[in-house]
Amino acid sequence: MEDCIFCKIIKGEIPSTKVYEDEDMVIIKDIAPQAPIHLLLLPKQHFANIIEMTDEQAVLVARCIKKLSTMTHELGLDGGFRLISNKGKDACQSVEHLHIHILGGAQLADKMG
Repeated sequence: MEDCIFCKIIKGEIPSTKVYEDEDMVIIKDIAPQAPIHLLLLPKQHFANIIEMTDEQAVLVARCIKKLSTMTHELGLDGGFRLISNKGKDACQSVEHLHIHILGGAQLADKMG
């Protein structure tokens, strides 16, 4: 999608701090971190959220999460991490491109809201 900020980041049109990239996804540092480690997993395919993804896109997301599970040490997430994917206005989804927040690097709050 030509006006999507995450699509522009994936294409390299907007600078970001990439920590990983493969054929399926890009992982970048969040520009407004809410934990010592706050990354965003961006599937390279554009779809707005988990409600709008197709079965094939669900397989893509599963593949991305599986790859993430093999990278915890190199990302500094040995002690654990939290995954969050917001959907819609009430959840404060700010970009209509499915993305998964990866939070870790310290003890996180036991409440998420």
